[in-house]
Amino acid sequence: MSKQINDIELASWDIYPEIITDSLWLLGRRDNGSLHTAEYWGNFVPQIPYQAMRRFTKQGELVLDPFAGLGTTLIEAVRLGRFALGVDIQPYCVEQIRWRVGMTENPYGVRAEAVVGNSTQASIRDNIYQIMRAWGFEKAHLLILHPPYHDIIRFSDLPGDLSNSPDEQTFLDAFERVVLNFAPLLAENRFLVLVIGDKYTKGEWIPLGFQCMERVQRNGFRLKSICVKDIQENRGKRGQYSLWRYRALRHNFYVFKHEYVMFFEKM
Repeated sequence: MSKQINDIELASWDIYPEIITDSLWLLGRRDNGSLHTAEYWGNFVPQIPYQAMRRFTKQGELVLDPFAGLGTTLIEAVRLGRFALGVDIQPYCVEQIRWRVGMTENPYGVRAEAVVGNSTQASIRDNIYQIMRAWGFEKAHLLILHPPYHDIIRFSDLPGDLSNSPDEQTFLDAFERVVLNFAPLLAENRFLVLVIGDKYTKGEWIPLGFQCMERVQRNGFRLKSICVKDIQENRGKRGQYSLWRYRALRHNFYVFKHEYVMFFEKM
């Protein structure tokens, strides 16, 4: 029997209606409570790290996020009593994370920190590992990856930003370097969560999610689940449903209304 990796009392499994066990996630609009914000294009909903941490970590364990954005994972970690370390290539984002985490109620007295860096580089992995050891951790217990969906949204002008990759192959190679960098920091038999969507390029559907899935699988992880999450109207399409419906009908495509939440176990 495998060792339990969460705080769920299985003898009373039916008292946790808030924990999702199905593969279709109809989450609705993002939870903007606490210090969460939707101001940053591409932020994922807090419900995703909430579900991942409840299922695959215990209180007092450590979560890593190499694409930290404005700190969704770190804020949820503090609220749930998990330690967390995040990396983002933009100094502005890291400043915002530090402010938001500092303002978040911390009932369990855990620590959460963000650092500026390029997660494709070994130097940032070494930096994160030094902080882990200073906190008393040799390994992390959950790895959450929410990379840019290639060039759908340009997050910065920085050359190391994955959203500035000139083509899909370059993007996928850079994404794989992040996996290679952070996988050694994760304990065996613990989970990696990949939040990713697909894209259109020149009238063709690009299965970016499954391409990223393959890059994770070939680096020491086995796929445990693929969950499909609904996408509510994003900022770029807000109030333009009729226009996008017309475009879909005219140009023979379907409007994206889903993204993937993939769960992998480190072998």
